[in-house]
Amino acid sequence: ADDTEILQKCPLSVQPRSAHFDARLFATMGGGPSKQSKPRAVIIIFGPPGAGKGTQAPKITEALNIPQLSTGDMLRAAVAAGTDVGKEAKAAMDSGGLVTDDIVVAIIRDRIKEKDCANGFILDGFPRTLEQARKLDDMLKRSGEAVDVVISLEVADELLEKRICGRWIHKASGRSYHADFNPPTSLKKAKGKTAKPKRMLDDVTGEPLEQRSDDTKEALTARLEAYHKQTVPILTHYKDQVVAIDAARDMDAVWKSIDAVLPRK
Repeated sequence: ADDTEILQKCPLSVQPRSAHFDARLFATMGGGPSKQSKPRAVIIIFGPPGAGKGTQAPKITEALNIPQLSTGDMLRAAVAAGTDVGKEAKAAMDSGGLVTDDIVVAIIRDRIKEKDCANGFILDGFPRTLEQARKLDDMLKRSGEAVDVVISLEVADELLEKRICGRWIHKASGRSYHADFNPPTSLKKAKGKTAKPKRMLDDVTGEPLEQRSDDTKEALTARLEAYHKQTVPILTHYKDQVVAIDAARDMDAVWKSIDAVLPRK
């Protein structure tokens, strides 16, 4: 354990006076954020395409009264609001450059100061690299916080292929169907037939359904390769906080497993 960890575990009365005084002075003079008066739940959620992250994350939001934060949404909001860090991000994008890890973490730092994060927050799919994970850890450490739990939704690639490649949508309404798990009435009537455009019609309007261009076996294979390459090092970094959830089960069973590991402070 480093000196900071040792100090945090020691009773205040036995901490070195200088360290305690310096930390208080640093916070009071605006040198950095003071520790939260109330512990917050800091959650990261990962899951490959089709694992059900879009279904389960909102349930965590409801259960703990904390927001689900995605870097894309935060970045766009910061640029639109014209914050200092938003201006930095916009300048980087306008010049054709990449938004740096420091800018992304600064955007998160500003966002989690907002009132809706008083009880905590969920980071959706972030960090994406080891360097981002380290910078996130450092940022949280400055306010006496750390990642509580990393929820990893796990589904075999073979099942994901079946889930993803069977999806069909009604573009105008957003209604979603699945050739095997939630077929439209038009396919049900064609008993024993495979899903073809002429058999895939919206139940409400009768209009043709569509498949997303990346909901193909070829596109999914590339997406899954990128996901595993990206997340395995992150999950290793947070090995003590990771909880692997079998997301191949029905949605209620998956939620029950997630609910059991949520940090309630």
